Amino acid sequence: MEVLQRTANRGSISDGGYEIDNSIMFSTEGTYADANSLFYDIMQQSEGFAANSNAGTNARKCTVSAWVKRTKITNSSHYDRIFSYRGGGVAFDAYFDPATDQLTMYDDNTSMILKTNRVFRDTSAWYHIVIAVDQTQGTAANRVNVYVNGVQETSFATEDYGNQNVDLSAFRAESISVYVGGAGHEASAYFNGYIAEYNFIDGAQLAQTEFGEFDDDTGIWIPKEFTGSYGTLGHYYNFTVSNDMGKDFSGNGNDCNNRGDGIANGAARQATDTPTNNFCTWSPLWSESRANGTITDGATQVAWGGSAWKIARSSMAVSKGRWYWEIKGANVTGDTWNNNLFGFASVEGQNGQYGPTVLIGYSTGNYYYRVDNSQTSNGSTGWDSGGAWSSSDTFGFALDLESSTKKFILYRNGSAVNGSGTDLVTAFQTEQFFTPYATAYNGDTQFLNWGGYTVNTISSAASDANGYGTFEYAPPSGYYALCTKNLAEYG
Repeated sequence: MEVLQRTANRGSISDGGYEIDNSIMFSTEGTYADANSLFYDIMQQSEGFAANSNAGTNARKCTVSAWVKRTKITNSSHYDRIFSYRGGGVAFDAYFDPATDQLTMYDDNTSMILKTNRVFRDTSAWYHIVIAVDQTQGTAANRVNVYVNGVQETSFATEDYGNQNVDLSAFRAESISVYVGGAGHEASAYFNGYIAEYNFIDGAQLAQTEFGEFDDDTGIWIPKEFTGSYGTLGHYYNFTVSNDMGKDFSGNGNDCNNRGDGIANGAARQATDTPTNNFCTWSPLWSESRANGTITDGATQVAWGGSAWKIARSSMAVSKGRWYWEIKGANVTGDTWNNNLFGFASVEGQNGQYGPTVLIGYSTGNYYYRVDNSQTSNGSTGWDSGGAWSSSDTFGFALDLESSTKKFILYRNGSAVNGSGTDLVTAFQTEQFFTPYATAYNGDTQFLNWGGYTVNTISSAASDANGYGTFEYAPPSGYYALCTKNLAEYG
């Protein structure tokens, strides 16, 4: 439960009030690594856009509210932009600094630039970011208010609030390019992660409480429906329509279009991983002496590559309950999966290493599981495989931490491979926390599906008994997806 608490207090779950159903996944690597996979629109005066006070808006005031979940950090020279509004050669942007992970925002036309002292490296939780601007304010510090999870940022490494009474870049030209998840003008400017509940308010500097509130019981910052006016240029994207992901729900009709080649308006990147139900993903934060694989596609895919052992572990750990997730592989032929294993590990360990791990593999006609501790095999067993693994197989993993003896069940294409389950060895019975885990030596790719997002096409769209997750096969009775709503009930 402690893992849930640390996650929830960073704005990850809702208690059943205003619910957010969908988000959109952006990735610069992996299956949908199209460098132009952001959403964009061009709003012009000829289409009814007029950003001036006479049109009921104010060219010196705006508010952006967005929920974001990062999947890469300290991303080399890659500027993970949340948004960019460009017109006449100037821009109003927000991004995470590639070297330091500080939230940075600027407006070229007003000369505003702010960079937080605080860094944002939590890839297990959602952040709610509000940037509210009013360049008419006489006091410089009042011109830009920045809030994260309901709390105003007041400590900045770079602090310039811009010139008073100067139009913002978003209103400077007759044609404005609106970008969500990138900047459009450079390949190194695209976001990695999930974005949900994106609001742009034209002509008003609003408080964070217009978009969120602190839960009375838990103190957690949770989403709140915005019910105010959007202004002429205003737009609201909730990414709920799979074949029209850039649909504007503000009432203004300011739809964004997907620039990605071969991705029908972003439908392949729609996710149910949201601020009100945060799902497990791979964690790019964890490493040990064996190098990690390349984590892509919303932190659900691991591309191993190279002739060395690589390891990935998940962003959530559990101490009780029954949990289900799925995995597929690419480039799987014959018995190559004897160097490509998946399962779970104990969080406890010595010298920064994990404790015991259970890893599922395949070798010469048999599935097997292996128990490791600090790279030393101390137990293994096997059972009839029913044939070689292939990239068309979907494996389900059911972990039971509720029975008197902890156990797991492996499913292949919906059928249990090891009957009613395999009891874990004695070493596991005293361990407290467990996390999904994978390791490989060769160049295969593993696609994990915890229910919030997967790059693989799902034909059945099965959910658990609570209605959470999107899986190829229905989780077995009593087993649930690894997400914060289920963790709050069973974790």
